[in-house]
Amino acid sequence: ELPGFYYDSEKNRYFRLLPGHNNYNPLTKESIQYKAMECKRLRLLEEEEKQKKKTTRAGLNSSTLLQKRQLGLLNSTSYCRLVHELKVNCMQRRKIEIHSPDSSVAGTNNFKIIVADVACERIFTVNDVEHGGCKYGIINLSGLGKESLTVEMYDNLYFTNRKVNSVCWASLTHPDSHLCLMGIAETPGCASLLPASLFSSTNPGDRPGMLCSFKISTAWSCAWCLNPQADNCFSTGLTRRVLVTNVVTGHRQTFGTSSDVLAQQFATQTPMLYNGCRSGEIFSIDVRQRNRKGQSWKAIRLFHDSAVTSIRLLEAEHYLMAADMAGKIKLWDLRTAKCVKQYKGHHNEYAILPLHVNEEEGLLTAVGQDCYTRIWSLQDAHLLRTIPSPHPSSKDAIPSVVFSSRLGGSRGVPGLLMAVKQDLYHFSYN
Repeated sequence: ELPGFYYDSEKNRYFRLLPGHNNYNPLTKESIQYKAMECKRLRLLEEEEKQKKKTTRAGLNSSTLLQKRQLGLLNSTSYCRLVHELKVNCMQRRKIEIHSPDSSVAGTNNFKIIVADVACERIFTVNDVEHGGCKYGIINLSGLGKESLTVEMYDNLYFTNRKVNSVCWASLTHPDSHLCLMGIAETPGCASLLPASLFSSTNPGDRPGMLCSFKISTAWSCAWCLNPQADNCFSTGLTRRVLVTNVVTGHRQTFGTSSDVLAQQFATQTPMLYNGCRSGEIFSIDVRQRNRKGQSWKAIRLFHDSAVTSIRLLEAEHYLMAADMAGKIKLWDLRTAKCVKQYKGHHNEYAILPLHVNEEEGLLTAVGQDCYTRIWSLQDAHLLRTIPSPHPSSKDAIPSVVFSSRLGGSRGVPGLLMAVKQDLYHFSYN
């Protein structure tokens, strides 16, 4: 790079960056980088439409896999994992039609967050609205099994809230019966627990009210506990503290921290809550103990060099996946407190972006700040596929994704759902 010049690769020469009229210069480093990124995105989209996708591993194809399986060179676990890799590389994008009982509502607001329930039968959506708040809805995925890809979206027009930072499904009366929402009002913020039936298409007069709602300082994250030793509890990650609330009794526990808690997840086999902080620290809390002054209640402590934006416990709960604002994704062994794998290629500088771990398929999915969706192999951290966004990249157009081999329930359609701007896309996984 030469100061005051930029290099044009098409014309193979340098041009001087000069201030224009009224000190306005359209040729800035940012605009040149954006143009290069947009050219790359369009080229990748064109390649995908021409179905030029090749496997990222040399010599990997379905016939070779089957032959090795029959010869006993591959066990069933490795065979299934490699088959999933092949399917991921062959996924093709199709747009989904969104139907809503209120026709004026469907497809008019930008998607901000989509979160699937455990069975992947429903998707909770948070959409930005013009006046600065958010609108909530639930998408029923049962229509994905048909040839024409359509989904039903139910909005709750009676409950629109302030901006939302974090959402999680809660299992109070039955699996995924409620939703925890962490919102920002003007000041202070608000934590709400809503019944999912608020978003059903039943008679509006029968709608149950909010189960729990209280004012808090700015909330960054939330998590619901499925461990019976801390039943009916959800946690809230706040500025310099963690709040654990029992929904039934109303009892609250506060744990002071030295930094903002941006990511949380409860373990299911033990009553432990894992927290990722802005300082880069990851620590666990045993929620059965009484809170004490000082840092002595922190059990496991891990450290990243940058703010931790997402954490995911793996099924056996011996490993924890964490992503940070330096774009690093690390797999930690909780027994030795050491990093055992790094997943390279993720892009992040300041956004709170989630990780999606699918252990059954052996895949890790993450959307970067550059609006590319990347899929890695969980086993060896190999980058399997990079999916460009259908829309030009921008801060308000970072896609939100859900991946499952059972979208719509046990007999559902496998694939990747991508919500970006006002559109919903399905990447078929056959």
